[in-house]
Amino acid sequence: MVTTTRRPNNPQGATLMPSFDVVSKTDLAEVDNALNGVAREINQRFDLANTKCAVVRSDDSLTLTADDNMKMTQVEELLKKYLAMRKVELGALDWGEPQAAAGSSLRETVSIKQGIDSDLGRKITKEVKSAKMKVQLAIQGNELRVTGKKRDDLQEVITFIKDMKNTQPLQFVNYRD
Repeated sequence: MVTTTRRPNNPQGATLMPSFDVVSKTDLAEVDNALNGVAREINQRFDLANTKCAVVRSDDSLTLTADDNMKMTQVEELLKKYLAMRKVELGALDWGEPQAAAGSSLRETVSIKQGIDSDLGRKITKEVKSAKMKVQLAIQGNELRVTGKKRDDLQEVITFIKDMKNTQPLQFVNYRD
């Protein structure tokens, strides 16, 4: 006897194949917590106290300011340290180049990656298809939907994608059986 699963959003009673979404999301609350730690340490350290050193977040970007190259390097290292302590993957950050700012100081913009861009989505899709796995992949905005007939096929795809060594951190969410 074969049983069919009915989902509340599927009134026709058709059987649906198992699926999951591949996403890339950075927890901005943890980024803010890390920034608070960086600000606290900047104020306490004798080499950075009473300087123009700061890290400010606006939406999906961070702006680092410092007096000179040495202090900019110190601020970058502090930021990396506190982000690692808060378990924010550094691969989610796209570091810019320090540029001259007002008052002979430096400014650097760091963008926070949110979502899977189309290039990464196409790369993952191409690699999975070339591995001849029995799943379908669909790019849906900044997510990637993977659908297959068996749960084992989906678990195999998750392992395959993890082994691809992408620089951007990926999460596997919304698993439906």
